[in-house]
Amino acid sequence: MAEVLTSWLWGNKIELLGALLGVLYIFFSIRQHILTWPTGLFTSLLYIIVFFRSGFYADMGLQVYYVGVSIYGWYYWIKGGQPVTEKAVTKVPVTRIPLRLLAWAGLATIAIFVLLVFILMRFTDSTVPLMDAFTTALSILATWMLARKYIEHWMIWIVVDLVSTGLYVYKSLWPTVVLFIVYTVMAVAGHREWKKDMEKKC
Repeated sequence: MAEVLTSWLWGNKIELLGALLGVLYIFFSIRQHILTWPTGLFTSLLYIIVFFRSGFYADMGLQVYYVGVSIYGWYYWIKGGQPVTEKAVTKVPVTRIPLRLLAWAGLATIAIFVLLVFILMRFTDSTVPLMDAFTTALSILATWMLARKYIEHWMIWIVVDLVSTGLYVYKSLWPTVVLFIVYTVMAVAGHREWKKDMEKKC
């Protein structure tokens, strides 16, 4: 039994490490800690490998996007805030996304979804092109909103995490299934904590 467990752990070491870093990434996001971004960067690099091996090509491409947005978010959280103490320490505040910007972001997300469905159905052997494109398009939107500290990104993550959990059950990516269940719970907690922080500053 121990030998089987050891073999399974070793065979899934990249996915397990990615899952562990993924939990830390969400924890740091909830705390609005700058380590959100380097942790997310390494998580994404590992999941590029995991999703390529599993045939989740849109999700693999999403991880490449995450690498880029992690660098952007890292920079923005350091340089994009306003002085909030007498020592001029900067911190980007939590805000709500303006409705006009949300409308444009929604249109862009729909366009990305349609493009991804076309690519996945025409150029790949993806077995779940619609759902893969759906979660990928919403994840692109949510990650950008996280970088800008718009509180609504947590609600999008709840939807994405629940749908993704079902997809990963289908693909038998069990460590990732557990990860996304944890993600869902943490997204609910994250929304609550960010809302408290936002209301405290009003």
